[in-house]
Amino acid sequence: MLKISDSVKSLEKQAAEALTSLLEDVPAIKVRDVSIEPDGPDRGIDILATINVSGQRYSIVCEVKSSGQPRHVRMALLQLRNYVAHHEPGSLPVFIAPYLSAEARALCREEKVGFLDLEGNARLVFDGVFIERQVAKKPAAERRELKSLFKPKSARILRVLLRKPDRPWRVTDLADTAQVSLGHVSNVRSALINNEWAQLSEGGLVLSKPDDLLDAWREAHESPADRREGFYTTLHGRPFDEAARQALGSNSGSGQLAFASFSAAQWLAPYGRTGTHYFYAEADAIDRLKRDLKLASAQMGENVVVMVPKDSGLFLDVVEPAPGAICTSPVQTYLDLAQTGERGREAADHLRREKLSWK
Repeated sequence: MLKISDSVKSLEKQAAEALTSLLEDVPAIKVRDVSIEPDGPDRGIDILATINVSGQRYSIVCEVKSSGQPRHVRMALLQLRNYVAHHEPGSLPVFIAPYLSAEARALCREEKVGFLDLEGNARLVFDGVFIERQVAKKPAAERRELKSLFKPKSARILRVLLRKPDRPWRVTDLADTAQVSLGHVSNVRSALINNEWAQLSEGGLVLSKPDDLLDAWREAHESPADRREGFYTTLHGRPFDEAARQALGSNSGSGQLAFASFSAAQWLAPYGRTGTHYFYAEADAIDRLKRDLKLASAQMGENVVVMVPKDSGLFLDVVEPAPGAICTSPVQTYLDLAQTGERGREAADHLRREKLSWK
């Protein structure tokens, strides 16, 4: 029987209903009681359930939180296990939140705590009973939150951090280097810490899990290009490389240019040439590129692609592996390659092994 008073918070009501539905879907489980703890001093749990399985009585204690971010999950799991040890020995601890990412669910498994989220992910294991459900979708709010972390201004900060993940950064230094506001750095810092991709040290913010951050960025990545233009050139091989490096070497003030995608990877970690050359260019640098590379309209089939980025901060992180060969950073090149089909993913994986292997 589910007991809910009118004064109970909406989230706890939803959690209790989701738990009841999950348990009632298993024929071997008989739900005797599911009650929400009344308002008052925090006892350490929010829901107490009693069930019967093959005549055996079991207690389930649940902690409900509005955030399923790994940092908050870890704290709640410790609180939940402490409550069980001191007040309900032998009971099954379960953590419930609106949504739990794969990382958050892994934390629950490590701590041997059951979990349930309102999107449908669940895992309960006890004395011969095993319930596990996994859904592929992420809630819209979760997708929006991740996408906001990887928007152009935020990406400036992430690219700085990923240059040297073990370097600690003060907020002011990070804002100056990334050329963004202090408030923007603070927001990104909070998101990184909450996802346990970074932590605070005595010297400042340090990336603790750069690979996990890069994985999440790759999955949420959207092209930084505001527009794309295709051209054709008769130049090939060495003449093309020399002309391109001459154009790129003229970068100064406005009008920035950089090799991108497969073209950048060819200088950073060669994997295999393609017949098309790729560049990022500020709008006022395109004429220079057209002149130096003898670019014409792509009526004969494009072999040069020029992308104008939404944010010029992308050029703050360029590298120069050879004189005049200005390239997008290994991080940006990896992200762009990973979005370009199977061949691009192969080149991205090779680049990551060569240039983005962190201890």
